[in-house]
Amino acid sequence: MVAAVRVHKHGGPEVLTFEDIQIPAPGQGQVKIKQHACGINFIDTYFRVGMYPSPVGMPFVAGNEGAGEVIEVGPGVTDLKVGDRVGYVVPLGGYAAERLLPAERAVKLPDNISYEQAAGMMLKGMTVQYLLNRTFKVGKGTIVLIHAAAGGVGLIASQWANHLGATVIGTVGSKDKAELAKKNGCHHTILYRDEDFVARVKEITSGKLCDVVYDGIGKTTFPASLDCIRPMGYFVSYGSASGQIEAFNINILQTKGSLFATRPTLNTYAAKREDLIAISADLFKVVGSGAVKIPVNQKYALKDAQKAHRDLEGRDTTGASILVP
Repeated sequence: MVAAVRVHKHGGPEVLTFEDIQIPAPGQGQVKIKQHACGINFIDTYFRVGMYPSPVGMPFVAGNEGAGEVIEVGPGVTDLKVGDRVGYVVPLGGYAAERLLPAERAVKLPDNISYEQAAGMMLKGMTVQYLLNRTFKVGKGTIVLIHAAAGGVGLIASQWANHLGATVIGTVGSKDKAELAKKNGCHHTILYRDEDFVARVKEITSGKLCDVVYDGIGKTTFPASLDCIRPMGYFVSYGSASGQIEAFNINILQTKGSLFATRPTLNTYAAKREDLIAISADLFKVVGSGAVKIPVNQKYALKDAQKAHRDLEGRDTTGASILVP
């Protein structure tokens, strides 16, 4: 029996139950890993409340990201062995001391990437990789707006966009978060609770506006984000921390300047094994070089998952948060 955090019914953080479960031997194409760190992400709350349906039914072990050591290998697995250090992003099963994993979704960790770093960046860091390199190609001279720039994705995206030569504007909720964002690549910060972020973007860019807006907030930043984008620019919605963006009249994209709007997900961009390897390799390279640091600013014991979710949803966290089994 191993410790895990399960959801038996949808609801608030109180539905996360700490209990012992049995993990069977790995089946065809699976590995069993002993987890050293489990990532905490906003998507975990979407599964908890039922916004995203559980692919395994009820009850389910929460969590979608982690890092650990392979302790058992199932039939048909050839490229992983006992003792390998791996990180992963897989729907559900993450908040546990041990877990089974499809071997094809596990990525070997380089020696210079720690388990805690990996658990804090596999989902967020690989998300940033495709957002900045494939969804919209950020480069020298690009002007980007990143909402929630002091959050888990935000701090990584700000550093990486800066590294690629962009001018980085970030919205944040407090002066402390503004300082943190500036230390992590933001050239300009906007206190969205106190300032009109559209007016500030126009001021900062001298009316040129942004090439791309990266939005993990959702409901409360839309459609105002569209007014921050230059003609033929991109609105990239990758999360819904404040609630989902409702259906809207697509003609608004024409009236705002022939804009592009997209809602990408890592599941699509990393669906093929070769893409998963390429995305993670690029992430490991940029983190290994020191150009992007992974700030794991909150650590919780596995049994304290409820508090972790309360802190996350209460906007009381910065950077990455992890559970330690």
